[in-house]
Amino acid sequence: MITPGIKKSLFLSIMFSMMIVFMIGCGVSEEKATDKNDTTVESNSTNEAKDNSDFPVTVIDGTGEEVTIDSEPQTIVSVIPSNTEITFALGQGDKVIGVDEYSNYPPEVQEIEKIGNQEMNVEKILALQPDLALVTDFQHENNAEILQQFKDAGIDVIVIGSAESFENVYNTISLIGQVTGAPEEAETIVQEMKDRLAEIQEKAKAVTEKKRVWVEVSPAPDIFTTGQDTFMNEMLEVINATNTAGEKTGWVKLTEEEIVTLNPEVIITTYGYYVENPEEGVLSRAGWDEVPAIKAEQVFDVNNDTVTRPGPRLIDGVETLAKLIYPEIFSE
Repeated sequence: MITPGIKKSLFLSIMFSMMIVFMIGCGVSEEKATDKNDTTVESNSTNEAKDNSDFPVTVIDGTGEEVTIDSEPQTIVSVIPSNTEITFALGQGDKVIGVDEYSNYPPEVQEIEKIGNQEMNVEKILALQPDLALVTDFQHENNAEILQQFKDAGIDVIVIGSAESFENVYNTISLIGQVTGAPEEAETIVQEMKDRLAEIQEKAKAVTEKKRVWVEVSPAPDIFTTGQDTFMNEMLEVINATNTAGEKTGWVKLTEEEIVTLNPEVIITTYGYYVENPEEGVLSRAGWDEVPAIKAEQVFDVNNDTVTRPGPRLIDGVETLAKLIYPEIFSE
């Protein structure tokens, strides 16, 4: 069993990796960033696939390169939870024969063969001989030789670029839909997400006084939050709330002294999956007595996967935040 301490260590390691990747990405030109996140799909030399029989299909994946899938894949491995979740949402879960160790949704993934994490179990993947491997830009940048091994073994490899916005997620869902043989399902999911988001934005117009919100993605002593170019920041903007760390960019670490001066009216934590009763931990912090959120006991923990994982459940995360921050508007 993984202890809370180990889970916290794993979580912080992942966050630091994400921060490093983000900082490297800041030096890339706007044109390349657009290529990486805004994937393009082509089918039979057009941009629209009409049905699942439209193979071969040519797409531009997260590397900005064209990749052609000759026939609809019957077996798939996914090496990151978001790609796993999207594949199942598309109705292609029965094709998935291998997932990373952190894939936890939907529940049936627990019964699927585990193939490592960002450090892939290469031997196991090669032994499974999937038709398609959904990998990440991290692996493209750090394990190019391994991905070439997969290709040499006859495995189609699709790199899914990092997603820091809803628009990026829509593009990712469309891309995975195309390469797995579910373009129409992808279109339906994206439209449903857009419709639900539009409904939330419409309700948010009723907000007359924006609340200041502090988002805490890891507990003391190493307290991290999310600034611009993160889902949490975009979610707060959608519901007409103010991110107290909104002037920062990406994942940032602040001291308790700095946080107190931000005077948040609501505090959101996202680490309840490995810290017991995180709300009580925040409410009992020494020196925080005068923070508005502490005085009003407006501290809430939310499901981390629904606010950080680039997949269909992000809209669930937005709805949850809206109800917690503005219950008088969104809990009707």
